[in-house]
Amino acid sequence: MARVVSGIRPTGKLHLGNYFGAVKSFLRMQEEHDCFFFIADIHSLTTHPTPADLHANVHQVLAEHLAMGVDPDKCALFIQSDVPAIAELYTYFNMNAYIGELERSVTYKDKKATQPKNINAGLLTYPVLMAVDILAHHAEYVPVGKDQQQHLEMTRTFANRFNHMFQTDYFKEPQAFSNTGELVKVPGLTGQGKMSKSSGDADTIVFDEPADVIRKKIMRAKTDAGPTGANQPRSEELQNLFDIMALVSDAGTIAHFDAEHVKGTIRYGDLKKQLAEDVVTFIEPITERINHYKKDTAALAKAAKLGAEKANESAQKTLKEVREIIGFKRFF
Repeated sequence: MARVVSGIRPTGKLHLGNYFGAVKSFLRMQEEHDCFFFIADIHSLTTHPTPADLHANVHQVLAEHLAMGVDPDKCALFIQSDVPAIAELYTYFNMNAYIGELERSVTYKDKKATQPKNINAGLLTYPVLMAVDILAHHAEYVPVGKDQQQHLEMTRTFANRFNHMFQTDYFKEPQAFSNTGELVKVPGLTGQGKMSKSSGDADTIVFDEPADVIRKKIMRAKTDAGPTGANQPRSEELQNLFDIMALVSDAGTIAHFDAEHVKGTIRYGDLKKQLAEDVVTFIEPITERINHYKKDTAALAKAAKLGAEKANESAQKTLKEVREIIGFKRFF
């Protein structure tokens, strides 16, 4: 059973794209691998959240993932700051990371351009902390998107540099996780690609929001000018709506609108109204579970405690061994 580590950003609320992407992957992985899923609250400090916002975001993310089916008994679901060894290992690895390579990080360059008034040291050393998150648990595999592939390469660099400096083979090179399940790309509502919070609130279907808000978003979803005849190819915008429908609607509904499109008689308003109702019906029970867990502080505390115990056992062992390799020895 391979060990897998993956982080969860405590920003925003879970939307349909997250659900069919990362969360579905987590549910598969926890059945097949030794998984460590952490809520990256230390990472989030680079944006200087208020204490109230930070706690509220962690609370929200923990409740959402429990509601979606991430099982604390099958994986380690924990909060990054509940594992003190991470911060100490971060300090040690910062000593072996060089300014030049950190400044070449694509993420760092992007942040310098988008938030020039908040270029803090945490942004520069973000790849080091990410590496520690992975190496602390000796992960063999890490699920990464295109925006994080460079960070995984840097993690391998830091691991190999540590081994070279201290003449050991302690850390192995983690690899990108190849998910055997089919990854579903959920399109956004604005025609800008996949559903992403970074594209704006109008682009996403968020679970924890009122049904009437969801209906309005879908009714405003971008489409083309309308059918021009029978057997016409679907525009990208129209295909987006059909792709979302394929995730939430029954086969009969999909077949009906597909036939209407082939005939050239499809009414986009009718399609959107049906899609809106199907989305609301799909997310309603999940939203109810999220709201249940948000109020069930005992369940949240139990899950966080169990996850912290598992993660601390793993990270403390790594920290102890790293200290010995570096040469830290107590005189008392």
